[in-house]
Amino acid sequence: MIKTVFITSTEPHSGKSIVSIGLIDMLLGKAQKISFFKPIISDDESQKKDGHINTIINHFGLPATYEESYAYTWQEAALQMETENQGEMLDTIIRKFKYLEDNSDFTIVEGTDYSGNGSAFEFEINVQIAKNLRAPVIIVISGEDKLASQIVNSALTAVHNFDAREIKVLGLVINKVNNAHSHEVESFLKKELPNETLLTIILENKRLRSPTLKEITERLNGKILFGKEHLSNQADNFVTGAMQVPNFLNYIKENVLIITPGDRGDIIISALQANLSTNYPKIAGIVLTAGYEPEEPIIRLINGLQTIVPIIAVESGTFQTSNEVGAIRSKITADNPKKIQLAIDTFNKYTDIAELNKRLITFKASGITPRMFQYQLIEWAKSSKKHIVLCEGTDERVLKAASRLESLDIVDLTILGNLIEIQTLAKRLDINVNGIRIINPVEDEKFDDYVNTLYELRKSKNINLEMARDLMTDVSYFGTMMVYKSHADGMVSGAVHTTLHTIRPALQFIKTKPGISLVSSIFFMCLADRVSVFGDCAVNPNPTAEQLAEIAISSAESSKRFGIEPRIAMLSYSSGTSGEGEEVEKVRRATQIVKEKHPELKIEGPIQYDAAVDPVVGSSKMPGSEVAGRASVLIFPDLNTGNNTYKAVQRETGALAIGPMLQGLNKPVNDLSRGCTIDDIFNTVIITAIQCQDN
Repeated sequence: MIKTVFITSTEPHSGKSIVSIGLIDMLLGKAQKISFFKPIISDDESQKKDGHINTIINHFGLPATYEESYAYTWQEAALQMETENQGEMLDTIIRKFKYLEDNSDFTIVEGTDYSGNGSAFEFEINVQIAKNLRAPVIIVISGEDKLASQIVNSALTAVHNFDAREIKVLGLVINKVNNAHSHEVESFLKKELPNETLLTIILENKRLRSPTLKEITERLNGKILFGKEHLSNQADNFVTGAMQVPNFLNYIKENVLIITPGDRGDIIISALQANLSTNYPKIAGIVLTAGYEPEEPIIRLINGLQTIVPIIAVESGTFQTSNEVGAIRSKITADNPKKIQLAIDTFNKYTDIAELNKRLITFKASGITPRMFQYQLIEWAKSSKKHIVLCEGTDERVLKAASRLESLDIVDLTILGNLIEIQTLAKRLDINVNGIRIINPVEDEKFDDYVNTLYELRKSKNINLEMARDLMTDVSYFGTMMVYKSHADGMVSGAVHTTLHTIRPALQFIKTKPGISLVSSIFFMCLADRVSVFGDCAVNPNPTAEQLAEIAISSAESSKRFGIEPRIAMLSYSSGTSGEGEEVEKVRRATQIVKEKHPELKIEGPIQYDAAVDPVVGSSKMPGSEVAGRASVLIFPDLNTGNNTYKAVQRETGALAIGPMLQGLNKPVNDLSRGCTIDDIFNTVIITAIQCQDN
């Protein structure tokens, strides 16, 4: 079962608050802890707090605080985007959302209100948020003042736009639909929508959009003369009292608001009398315009009545007041429980609750965005702190990454190298390394023990004690021995040294896991909207079919460990049965071996790169494939192809490549590229720490 739903629209005043309120009420019957999160709230100078968040928290008694329930005001978010800090904005939204999600049984997320001027821009922001939260969406479309064809076009366009961005549309709600159009809209949409999208048609309800006298008073900046206790009255319509009384009385309807100049005592008295009469419907209130207030005899008369409706005085003229009242968009507020209950009743009346609950239970999120992936990596690493040794302490990239890791308290660190050199470099770089353990291998108290251990492990390979002592002065051997002896949980090196230099000690005495014959590597390729696994791009130059199959199996296991559903593409220069040649046959044989050993894995091969990642090409070249166009694990036939492809993708698309992460060793040792960045080191340490948790 999913734990999150994102409720969004493509236009202002869609009524998505009804869906949020109804859904929370439904979920509270099934779960104890529900959270509500609105990543970006509208700027409203008249209110210190977002009214909608305040209403939901207070009415339902949700445990989260107001401050925990949003991330940015629209003005703050716009500033972040203007300064090209959208990534930082998304990181903050993810962090605040994950806090709520981790402390809740279910989280309702609501998109922006489209109160700005750029609807297309705002739509993209909602798309990015939904994508990064891995949340299916319920789209709310307004049918207010629209023809059936307009409603259908708006709805299908919205569904298509989310679907094109690979965001699952769980439900489509058409709100405020005129009863005359409802059948036509429902009939057409049921034919066009996918079966997995739940359609809900909510008919127009005047009671939901009618403003209260409190809202009218605040909008008009009015002065309350009488009936303050009845400001929750709703005005379903309004009439201008500028005619003679007999004619005026004919226009009184249920819950009508009467707008009249303040000196029209005859209209005031007749309206109040009609409200008391059993022959006329109840009125909502009276607005007195033009700055006039009733004369003393009228006030005395009103004070003597038992039932008083709200009477409000405003400075504006009758025409302007009428226009302003007509433009008011009513909101569901915490001080109006009747309207909240009406929203819940409306949601329950038109929504197939049983079917919606079924969709929530059976929905399974797929895919993960780079920012959510990086967030989860840090959280996983923090969940069980591990001790990582960094072998190249005199490289300033390593020191900067180590300082960042230390400040975030993600791992415990040991850095290898000369203490004076490292401290001098740290001082020059203005880096604090006080919390990081620094070891000079030849001066460490464990040096002799490590030398003797290496000798015992390798004496059958013609290594004598003096050779073992000489090897142990090498930081790669010393760091690997720390891991072997469980004095550290994992090791990261390679910023200065070659791959072979880094992993040779691990191959010699840490060795591979039972059932694994070779060490291989993967990169986590953080593309614009997804994370893919590339293997093997760093270790094995020309694997056999059997080795290629083992790389695929190890990569699939790593993919699952890091929250990515494995859909394996065994890459080649042809797709399916179209190609021939030794290299194609190797890939075809490797694919068959994986299928035989692990029939539960989704795998396709041989397949070309474009057919593996592009849905259009994939469906054309390999129709019906579970992998084509949707591959998440891409296995390259040799090191030359893999290494060049990952670097080309990284440079041309700006993708973040995390890795290489070595697979198959008994304990985690990972290699860096000599061209690595500070971020590369930072991320590699984190994935190493996560690997350590499995040991």
